[in-house]
Amino acid sequence: MIRKKIRKKAFCAFFSVLCLLSLHTERVKAVDYWPEEPAVASPSAIVIEASTGAILYEKNSREVHYPASITKIMTSLIALENSSLDETVIFSADAVFKNEGGTSHIARDLEEEMTMEQCLYAVMLESANECAYAVAEHIAGEGNVEGFCDRMNQRAAELGCANTHFVNPNGLHDDNHYTTCYDMALIAKEAYQNETFRIITGTKSYVIPPTNKHEEETLLNNHNKMLHPYMSAKYVYEYCTGGKTGYTSNANATLVEYAEKDGMTLISVVMNTDNESQWVDSTNLFNYCFDNFQLFNISENETAYSDVDRANRGSLNGNSPFVEMDPAANIVLPKTAAFTEAQSVIEYNDEVSETVGTISYTYAGRTVGSADIIATGAEIETFDFDNQKESETEESKKEEEKKPAGRVNPLMIVLIMVGALILTGLLFLLKYIYDNMYIFRHNRMVRKNRKQKFREVKKRRTRRRRRR
Repeated sequence: MIRKKIRKKAFCAFFSVLCLLSLHTERVKAVDYWPEEPAVASPSAIVIEASTGAILYEKNSREVHYPASITKIMTSLIALENSSLDETVIFSADAVFKNEGGTSHIARDLEEEMTMEQCLYAVMLESANECAYAVAEHIAGEGNVEGFCDRMNQRAAELGCANTHFVNPNGLHDDNHYTTCYDMALIAKEAYQNETFRIITGTKSYVIPPTNKHEEETLLNNHNKMLHPYMSAKYVYEYCTGGKTGYTSNANATLVEYAEKDGMTLISVVMNTDNESQWVDSTNLFNYCFDNFQLFNISENETAYSDVDRANRGSLNGNSPFVEMDPAANIVLPKTAAFTEAQSVIEYNDEVSETVGTISYTYAGRTVGSADIIATGAEIETFDFDNQKESETEESKKEEEKKPAGRVNPLMIVLIMVGALILTGLLFLLKYIYDNMYIFRHNRMVRKNRKQKFREVKKRRTRRRRRR
C-alpha cells in the first residue's frame, strides 16, 4: 500500500523550520525610542496591556509592599475557579468576629447565609472583609483559611509572581502578607480573563436581597472613584471598566484599575501611595498609554510568515495550512512605530502539544507581545495507486452498467461490415476457382505436353549433330 497520511506532528516540525527561516528575514532595526513618560507621585507603579502583557510603564514595580484589600482580586479569582455562584456560603464565628469592628464590612451575622455570587459582590464593591473570610472557609473548609491561602500562593506562583506571599484572603495587615506592583498586575490580568469577574468588578452598585438574618435588602456601592461617582465625581474616568481599592495604615493606599479604549485593555497598579495620588496617577498613566500606543494584530501584519507559508506549499496549495498564528494575538507599539520595526524571534515547543512554537516580539529593547503557532490538524492526502486502480475498475463497471440496453457501439458496426466484405470476397474467389477448375487443369496439361515435345525435339537435334 503506497498511501501514507502525513500527520500533524511530523509536518509541524518541518513547517516550523520554514517559519524560523521566514521570521529571521532582516527588518529595519527599531529606533531606540519610547514615548516620554509622565510624572508619577506614587513610589511604585506599573501599567500593562492586557492582551499582550506588554509593560508600557513601570516605576519600582518589583519593590515589595503590603497590598491591603487589592488582595481580594486573588480571593475572587480562586473562588470563581473553585465554586459555583449559586452555592450557599454560611458565616462562621471567625468570619464575623475576626473581620468586623474597625475593618471594612457589611455587618453580617453568625450563621447568616448568602450565595457565593452575593459574597463576591460584597468583596469587590464594598471590600467586605468578613465576606472574603467566609468565601475562603467555604472553599477550603471551616477553620481552614490557611489552606485557602495556600491555594492563593500556588496560583500566584503559576502566574509567575516571584515576590508575593498571602496569609489571609482579605488583605488585613500581616508582615508576611506582601506583593509587588508587577505581581499584582499579573494577578489582575488573569482575573480579568474571567467573564464573571469582569462583570462584578465593573458593577457600580448591587443589591443583596433579604437573608435568613437580615429582613431588609443590603445596598452595595463600588468604592472605586474612577468608576462610580456615589462618593465624588471628581475622579471618574470615562474609560474605566473596574478595579479594586485598598488601604491600611501600614500599606497606605493601593489601587488596581482596568480601562478600555481603541481596542486596548490597560491594567494599572499603584502601591504605597496617598489617597489622592492613587486616582491622579492612575488617570495620568491611562491617558499616557492611550495617547501614545496602539495595538497591531500579528496574523494580519506578519507578511514574512504568510509569504513563506504560500510559497513553500507549492503543489500542496490545495491543502489547508498545517499551522497558523493565533488570530487573537497582538503586539503593542508606540504610535510612531510601524509593525515591521518590531524584532521577532521564534521558540519551539519540544513537548507534544497543539502549540508548536511561539513568536516573541520586542521593540526598543522591550517585550511588546507574542503569538503562538498552532497546529491546525490538516493532513496531506497522497495517492493510493492500488486503491485508485480498483476504484477506476469499479467506476468502469458502473459506467457499463449505466449504459442503456441495446445500445450498439459504432466501432463494432464498422468491424462487422469489414468482416462481411472480406468473407464475401473469399466466397466469390472460391466459386471462381471451382467453376474454372477444368480450364486450369487443361492449361496445365497443355503446358506440360509442350515442354515434353520441346525436350524430345532437343534430343533428336543433339543425336543428329553427333552422327555428323
